[in-house]
Amino acid sequence: MTEFSLSDLESVIRERAHSGDPDSWTAKLFARGIDKAAQKLGEEAVETVIAAVGGDRQALVSESADLIYHWLVVLGVAGIPLADVLTELERRTSRSGIAEKASRQDRG
Repeated sequence: MTEFSLSDLESVIRERAHSGDPDSWTAKLFARGIDKAAQKLGEEAVETVIAAVGGDRQALVSESADLIYHWLVVLGVAGIPLADVLTELERRTSRSGIAEKASRQDRG
């Protein structure tokens, strides 16, 4: 099995986003804008939580894939590259989670 990364998925989403393919869910989400993309992200987040709480391993795997896909679509529609999120995560790992969270609360 080859290694498939979030960057690979981001590239696929970027390619399909403005393809005009009537059968592309990605193209449809981009055409409908941030409100629809964010709505789908929220729905997938709830479905992921339900699968986790229900202890359904396969559903959790499937819903997690949907969640990550829709999260990357939202980032794409918003014009935010995955690299920006990864940079932020890297910045946050330079100190403890408690200290990092406290610093965000201090910013308002």
